[in-house]
Amino acid sequence: MKTKTLLLAAAAFTACAAPAFAQTSVAWETPKKGDFLVSGRVTDVFSQADDAITTAAGADTGLKVDVGDSVMPTLSFTYFLTDHFAVEAIVGTTRHEIRAQGGATDVAVHETWVLPPVVTLQYRPLSQGSFSPYFGAGVNYMLFYSGKDKNGFTVDLDDGFGYALQAGVDVGIKGPWSLNLDVKKVWFETDARINDGALKSSVNLDPWVVSLGVSRKF
Repeated sequence: MKTKTLLLAAAAFTACAAPAFAQTSVAWETPKKGDFLVSGRVTDVFSQADDAITTAAGADTGLKVDVGDSVMPTLSFTYFLTDHFAVEAIVGTTRHEIRAQGGATDVAVHETWVLPPVVTLQYRPLSQGSFSPYFGAGVNYMLFYSGKDKNGFTVDLDDGFGYALQAGVDVGIKGPWSLNLDVKKVWFETDARINDGALKSSVNLDPWVVSLGVSRKF
């Protein structure tokens, strides 16, 4: 369902941008040193976290953490240091529901917004043509805010740094416009304290960040 939502949203975004594509017949060319790419994307952030929830003393409760997916619009800004190396920063925020699951238990305990900026250094092997794949690595920071506790639980989450790997491609359309597909894998662990520490979990969020969108070259 999330994949379908992502594809439909990206298709709608592309359709809205279509009039701009039609204004030029100039072929798109791979960005060069000094060029700047701005990308509007629809992004799906999904975690497969299933870490154990324990008591303060470390005893197993039989419960595990589940973190819900989130599909949101994002922006990315890429500056080309050379024809083959670029720096990208992404901006966006997502909302996730956190649940405790195990046996017959499946209860929402918290909902939070996350601001997860990621900065990567990209390598782009092709410097000509209308097809520009890239690979990257970098760092991210997870900032949790506007949290809302649920069903009588209180949850505190630690902010912190993680790291990321990236792969993607820009496919030229016309003039300065291109389609963009971007996939990131982020590694990040947060300590969750439930009910003032009566329960706890070291949660390996480690989300996949999958984006589809449109880029403009400047």
